[in-house]
Amino acid sequence: MINFFLKAIAKIINSKLVLKNPYVDLKTLDQKLNNLKILKCLEQVIIGEKSKFYEQAKVDNFQGDKSKIKIGKNSHIRGELLVFANGGQISIGNNSFVGTGSRIWSAEKVEIGNSVLISHNCNIIDTNSHELDYNERNNSFVKMLEKGHPIEKNNIKTAEIIIEDFVWISYNVSILKGVRIGKGAIIGANSLVTKDVPELTLMGGNPAREIKKIQ
Repeated sequence: MINFFLKAIAKIINSKLVLKNPYVDLKTLDQKLNNLKILKCLEQVIIGEKSKFYEQAKVDNFQGDKSKIKIGKNSHIRGELLVFANGGQISIGNNSFVGTGSRIWSAEKVEIGNSVLISHNCNIIDTNSHELDYNERNNSFVKMLEKGHPIEKNNIKTAEIIIEDFVWISYNVSILKGVRIGKGAIIGANSLVTKDVPELTLMGGNPAREIKKIQ
């Protein structure tokens, strides 16, 4: 949806500019808009050398503190990183990858190690995001619409997620709060991870179960 609006804006700009400069084209304007999106991402994080955000990437740092999102060296981000106003931090190590459409949201802590591959359309979220009590949930939602993201957690449950080195997470995987995934583990496509994963273990299913050990 965002790309649709950006392209619509680009067409409007181009239609005005072309009268003055016949050499301005949509491709050039699209690239400039993509560069602006990437710059917006970089302004909200601490990033190591040779790491890169791509045009598909998105960052929402509602705390406004760059130290809450840290990227190591030579890591590549095509997905979405978000820390809530009421808390949270994300760290990604060296030589790691976050695929297109994947979301990492934190209200507590998400720690991702080195050489971790996260495929596309994954969800890694360390919070319930809302209260369990429906009255509290409704009141919080109304307040958020009026005043923006709250700075208090209230009764929202959160628990850190740790993903150790050399983990591979395949596409469409969801990892819920309080989970630790051990070194070298593999999570199969379309899995829902609700509990800790031992190192060097292949997991799959909904909920994810051990399939076999990895030699």
